[in-house]
Amino acid sequence: LYCVLPYIYPRTLIQLMGSESSYVSYGNKEFTVYHSKADNTNILYFIDDTYFKTVNRKFKEKRTVVSIISFDNREELTRDVNGGDESRIIGEVENYLRRWTEELLEGFIKKLSGGRYLVITDEAHIEKARERRFRILDEVRNIKGVNNLSPTLSIGIGREASSVMESEAWARQALDMALGRGGDQVAMKKGDTYEFFGGLSKGVEKRDKVRTRVIASTLLEQIRQNNKVLIMGHKNSDMDCVGAAVGLYSAITSSINKPVNIVIDKERTLALPLIQMVESQCGRDDIFITPYEARQQANEKTLLIVVDTHSYVFVEDPHLLDICKKIVVIDHHRMMVTHIKNSVIFYHEPYASSASEMVSELIQYMEKCSIKEYAAHALFSGIALDTKNFILKTGVRTFEASAYLRRCGADTVLVKKLFANTPETNKEKSDLVGHADIYKGCAISYTEDGGPNVRVAAAQAADELLLIKGVVASFVLFKIGNDVNISARSFGELNVQVILEAFGGGGHLTMAGAQLKETTIETAIKELMFQIDMRLEQQS
Repeated sequence: LYCVLPYIYPRTLIQLMGSESSYVSYGNKEFTVYHSKADNTNILYFIDDTYFKTVNRKFKEKRTVVSIISFDNREELTRDVNGGDESRIIGEVENYLRRWTEELLEGFIKKLSGGRYLVITDEAHIEKARERRFRILDEVRNIKGVNNLSPTLSIGIGREASSVMESEAWARQALDMALGRGGDQVAMKKGDTYEFFGGLSKGVEKRDKVRTRVIASTLLEQIRQNNKVLIMGHKNSDMDCVGAAVGLYSAITSSINKPVNIVIDKERTLALPLIQMVESQCGRDDIFITPYEARQQANEKTLLIVVDTHSYVFVEDPHLLDICKKIVVIDHHRMMVTHIKNSVIFYHEPYASSASEMVSELIQYMEKCSIKEYAAHALFSGIALDTKNFILKTGVRTFEASAYLRRCGADTVLVKKLFANTPETNKEKSDLVGHADIYKGCAISYTEDGGPNVRVAAAQAADELLLIKGVVASFVLFKIGNDVNISARSFGELNVQVILEAFGGGGHLTMAGAQLKETTIETAIKELMFQIDMRLEQQS
């Protein structure tokens, strides 16, 4: 026995005697080992179950896996090209997909309608594709269309399902998740968990506004059917969150006789100057109510509109999600697993620059609705914040929405004043920028001082750190109580959303945030560096 045990994989004699049962192999045999003790003697029972384990492994490896593939930007690539170029682009993409399916997956591919494809293979071959990190995304992205644009794919995969039908349903859910995160990536659903690959490209802006018109009409109908409307954003609300809420408040009160309030915690908001401006120009102090007051007023006939977040984890008051039976979600952040699932309207556009841009578009299609000047200021400030003064994540529709707000009276000088800092905030920001270290092209800075201005200072410092030559992403960490917060920015070369998702955070390719509970700055920085290493390794 002693001459055999040293060659048993992967346990040692001591390890085998330290547990009641273990799985080991010796040569081409597999065993289940049971340990018992009698008096001072240790007894190990080796049960040869090679056959059963082989059958079980083959069953798992041959289990059917359904994948659904979407050609993300087919319409945008082929809109302004002639028939020959359109056929070439589509043909090249389909050739790559067919070769990938037949040679690597040894599966079956079927073209569906709407630029989608159905792929059927098994667990063993999907695992092989996973180990190669789904290189098909990179191969298709190397195809060049008109104006040097590249096609991108989104893939949803349902793994370890109990039936083919369930695998197909999971694949559809995974594809929705991949598209909601901006596309150009793979989402694998396994039970209640997701695994993601890719996500290197920015979201494709949709020029067609048909969906916006339909959402606007449906939203008006929902407002009229309920007795009261509450508008709620995320915790530590910023100008985009408050701007979108104020825009909806003004539009609803302009034409519909329904009580409307905005739910906000003024003690924790980052947009207090904007709130004070709105109250001053309106001459009312009952627009904004606390979460506690909202819970007292809400009932089953209250419509709750959630703006600038789609996660039940980040909303200002999660209790309202349980009280209100009708929920509308309007958000632009990339899809998270913790998204609100019981909404009557889920208006989610990850390509949009901001929630304020989305609301500005909706208002234009809401019949007989208009906005006052204070709402135009608020919406414009929200767009300016999330685009960093129209530098990041801007599209044609961003400027169209901004032009509409200017026609409604948005004052760019007044909006600029809303962003003015106190001397204390400027000093904190300068200290954070000055003490930053560069790690593999990422600027990392931190402060242990959780002062009243630290959130604003950290966000602005993260923006400014991107201006340092050679920096592709910036991370600013700050301590509040026992929690460490991270504010991250990039120009798109490094996906900061994926990095901060490892900490339970989220956001966008170029802007994200996270909060680490009960930890230290040193521990958070070590984990952050580990995640940066992993992401850079995946992209190499």
